[in-house]
Amino acid sequence: MIFTTEPSTRTAERFRAFGPRHIDEIADRYGLPEDVRELVRRVSLVLPFRVNGYVLDQLVDWDRGPADPMFQLTFPQQGMLTEEDDRQLAKLSADPADKLLLREAVTDIRERLNPHPSGQRELNVPAQDGASLAGLQHKYRETVLYFPSQGQTCHAYCTYCFRWAQFIGDADLRFAAPDPSGLIRYLAAHPEVHDVLVTGGDPMVMSTERLRTHLEPLLDVESLRTIRIGTKSVAYWPQRFVTDQDADDVLRLFEKVVASGRQLAVMAHFSHPRELETDLAQEALRRIRATGAVIYCQAPLIAHVNDDADVWGRLWRAELRAGAVPYYMFVERDTGPQEYFKVPLAKAAGIFRDAYRTLPGLARTVRGPVMSATPGKVVVDGDEETGQGRWFQLRFLQARDPSLVGRPFRARYRDDAAWLHDLEIDPQAPADVRAAVHGHMRACTA
Repeated sequence: MIFTTEPSTRTAERFRAFGPRHIDEIADRYGLPEDVRELVRRVSLVLPFRVNGYVLDQLVDWDRGPADPMFQLTFPQQGMLTEEDDRQLAKLSADPADKLLLREAVTDIRERLNPHPSGQRELNVPAQDGASLAGLQHKYRETVLYFPSQGQTCHAYCTYCFRWAQFIGDADLRFAAPDPSGLIRYLAAHPEVHDVLVTGGDPMVMSTERLRTHLEPLLDVESLRTIRIGTKSVAYWPQRFVTDQDADDVLRLFEKVVASGRQLAVMAHFSHPRELETDLAQEALRRIRATGAVIYCQAPLIAHVNDDADVWGRLWRAELRAGAVPYYMFVERDTGPQEYFKVPLAKAAGIFRDAYRTLPGLARTVRGPVMSATPGKVVVDGDEETGQGRWFQLRFLQARDPSLVGRPFRARYRDDAAWLHDLEIDPQAPADVRAAVHGHMRACTA
């Protein structure tokens, strides 16, 4: 197959990342008040902060200020840390003599933010020949997650990211594989795995030549049928597929994967319809699709950013118009600043239902709201009133135990429940369902 899309006539842009040391520069350029810049500075001591010129100039509506959803999506906010933790950081960061105490306070806060949810370190890391395999996770029978070490950053960071621990410079909290050799050996021993998700971070921060060293060896694995690439790049840096120096090269690499007979699935992360509205994003999507890759779209439902049925309806319809497949609405995971971003399950189910009603049939591929919890992906189908009270209707879309896939169960309704561990499962549920869910709760409290 030969890549046939014409080279872009757009002028190439230099990627430039802005982090905590650029807060004053950003504040001066875009008019952030002093209290906001100091807040961003404090919270970014604990949680990662990174943005780039495209996000700042093309996505954030500065006329709306800190209330803008794209600002909420990329800049640390008041309420992401407790008031007590925020006061402590303000006090310790004000005095250079407290540098050691500040470091200890930051470490303590991070540990309390559940940096590795859903048992991903304890339960998901596979072993071979008695040794754990760095940079791999194997939770579901058919799918292995692969974390190439050079792809463990992003063009910009989402403030709610459940993988925030990847980006804070602590090697003990990081998943990273230096090369695919361990993955290849593992796949050879596990032919039941036919799907590899290359993830991070964001694999698309790598150069094409670096990405090639991770993807091409997979094409020699006969049992592998699907390669997925999890990426936010189309939203945060669409230039990667349009004007970057190796933009055409990466598209040719995509074509090579497709020509090998594998499905290449680009798992594009869009959190708000504004991310699809720029000409660059639309051109990036067209060029990716021209390679034969299929684009699937997913994002969590998050307060302050997209907790509105109209926003989700517009997002899914925009994805369909662009030739992409609406795939998942996730529930914000129980990690990091979940208290700030969480949406109760009852409200989440209502938002999903109201948005789903507005969709044409081809967009009703989307599933949600879905909790990606320890036992598997659990969808909230709604709630019902019975003679025994009110219940959430739940179902396993995916499961660590394959026998649970597709199985319905129910839990006592609670207005404020926001995650699986907030729910009381029906005691009449099958024993294996109750064991899986109760095991999740033990993992959360361990």
